[in-house]
Amino acid sequence: MVPFPALPLAPSDRTRLISLALSAREGSYSPYSKFRVGACLLTDGGEFVQGCNVECASYGGAICAERTAVVKAVSTGTRKFVALAVTSDVDGMVSPCGICRQVLREFCPLEMPVLLIPASYEEGKTPVKNAAEAEGSETSGVVVETTMGELLPLSFGPSDLEKPRTGPNAGAVAGAEAAA
Repeated sequence: MVPFPALPLAPSDRTRLISLALSAREGSYSPYSKFRVGACLLTDGGEFVQGCNVECASYGGAICAERTAVVKAVSTGTRKFVALAVTSDVDGMVSPCGICRQVLREFCPLEMPVLLIPASYEEGKTPVKNAAEAEGSETSGVVVETTMGELLPLSFGPSDLEKPRTGPNAGAVAGAEAAA
């Protein structure tokens, strides 16, 4: 695993981020999986945006807590985030799913801290592990601190679309860019 040094997160922001993720979980609509998830994003403007998972009878229509928070923020014009906390009713690490990781990658720097919070979290009492320590070890009752870059290594993001293209269709892409 390639470590990505986390951006700084003020202790007061960390505390509030975790508290709001835990309270967001209470809004979960999960009658089918019975798996409640709460998330909270901290914007680059210092605002906190909560999200919870929302399920429906057509399972494919469900949305995870992390994407709910992103959609809420983006729909009001916020597109940059500096921290994320995720929690569930599980007393161990629950990490964003693959789709959530890719959506988060669209708006979050690779160095953004991501806090994975156990259901039993108690401020000042719950031990902390980094991603390397948590990988392959017991995470019950432990906060796991990681980053977007560690959650989604070798990721594809917006900057990849700006890269020059080569190959048989390179001219078609260049022509499309010139026409735009």
